[in-house]
Amino acid sequence: MVSVPHVNSEDRIMLERDEGKLKVGLVGFGKMGMLHAGILNFLPEVKLAAICEKSGLIRKFLKKVFKDVKILDEVDRLSSFDLDAVYVTTPIGSHFPVVKSLYENGVTRNLFVEKTLASNFDEARKLCEFAQEFGGVNMTGYMRRFCVTFMKAKGLLSERVIGKPLSFKAYAYSSDFFGIDGCSKVKTPVVGVLRDLGCHALDLALWFFGDLKVTDVRLKSVLNNSSIDSAYLRAEAASGLVGDFSVSWSVSGYRIPEVGFVIEGSEGCLTVNDDKLELNMKDGSTHRWFRHDLDDRVDFWLGSPEYYREDECFVEAVVHGRSVEPSFEAAAKVDGLIDEVLAGAGQLG
Repeated sequence: MVSVPHVNSEDRIMLERDEGKLKVGLVGFGKMGMLHAGILNFLPEVKLAAICEKSGLIRKFLKKVFKDVKILDEVDRLSSFDLDAVYVTTPIGSHFPVVKSLYENGVTRNLFVEKTLASNFDEARKLCEFAQEFGGVNMTGYMRRFCVTFMKAKGLLSERVIGKPLSFKAYAYSSDFFGIDGCSKVKTPVVGVLRDLGCHALDLALWFFGDLKVTDVRLKSVLNNSSIDSAYLRAEAASGLVGDFSVSWSVSGYRIPEVGFVIEGSEGCLTVNDDKLELNMKDGSTHRWFRHDLDDRVDFWLGSPEYYREDECFVEAVVHGRSVEPSFEAAAKVDGLIDEVLAGAGQLG
């Protein structure tokens, strides 16, 4: 980390008062920035020291709410605060330039970046190179890895409880744009449903099964020609495992976004989503767990418990100087799969 000597007396008093705590900065105060700021403020090892936000209106609000946090408008100004870590919660399209600036200006070596890591695999690969060059702890916000049902599923798969995985079906659905036709003036997120929602299913599949290669793609634009609103893709692993993904934000009955898997193995079937997990074994036995069966408790609940576990995991990794998953390298694989999908559909420039 680089310390810049030109810190005014007010800032110096603030930093000395919080000596011994992990000083964390945050870039981008939208929905996810607000969520992470709330959790970081609760963690006893953390001092939220600075927030960088481009919007003047939001900065004015932040100065009233966070009395002892420095509110800034430029990323490079964060170098004045000797930060131990920074969260990047800006729109996906800005991840690459923001993270590049943080590294090159010596703001910190420890970075948490919300999903997806970048806008494409080339940018993600370059960010991985920066991380390797500068060192430190890096993590990407695929929070479903910290959901108790998916954590339990990962453990059961690792223990080969259903034998060898042979195939799977994965989905990522929401009703955000259900019933809206192409004539509507409603605007969908510019990144499309794959980066907005489908990336969670892709990340979990990579976590469960290892590297995958896309073999078939079908994309659909419902609302307008520039928006990918639903996607089907098939992927294969080197082991011969075949998986089908269905992704859409226009499905009835999903007021809250949901990700799920049905995994067929040589000894049984595992079904898991955000709320429950079920095993149906070939010997006729059945086992079922809901969130409350899996000790789904945290010290501070904001958004959902997995966000707290995610932030706690990153902070502990920084404190102890150890690596953590999902790292930039793991997240880059998701960007790589999305690029494969777009290339397969002829939509990658």
